[in-house]
Amino acid sequence: MKNLQNANIILLDQNMITTDILTQYTAGKFRFVVKTNLGMTIVDSRSFENERLMKNPESLISGYKRGTLQTVQFCPEGSDYYLTIFSRTGKKVKLVDESILADLTVGTINSMFDNTNLMDSNQYRAVNSKTWASKAFVMNVNKEKAAA
Repeated sequence: MKNLQNANIILLDQNMITTDILTQYTAGKFRFVVKTNLGMTIVDSRSFENERLMKNPESLISGYKRGTLQTVQFCPEGSDYYLTIFSRTGKKVKLVDESILADLTVGTINSMFDNTNLMDSNQYRAVNSKTWASKAFVMNVNKEKAAA
């Protein structure tokens, strides 16, 4: 397993690059590189969405049609440069922020990234994922055992 800043994340894929950018900032803006029929397009998030995206990192990669999202970038408040927090090339997710991994559910992966290296039954087993609502990279607690 890979050693990460967030000790709660269990990541079996040793080749995936992780960053820890979003936890370092409280505000900023996002932009997305999306594949269209005409090529690549950059889409800036609307200003009222930025706060919601910061609080729910999974929504950063779940808002586009399957297979179209290529890159997500974050510009910290008060700066004019963008940092890449998610990058996909073809069927391989190459880079992802730890905040996104910690919030990512099996359902999002199975419906939007099922043809990428994010979808891995061994990964799901390692974190005790049982349903689409289960987290994919953070240990899931069995509610029946926890209640006992």
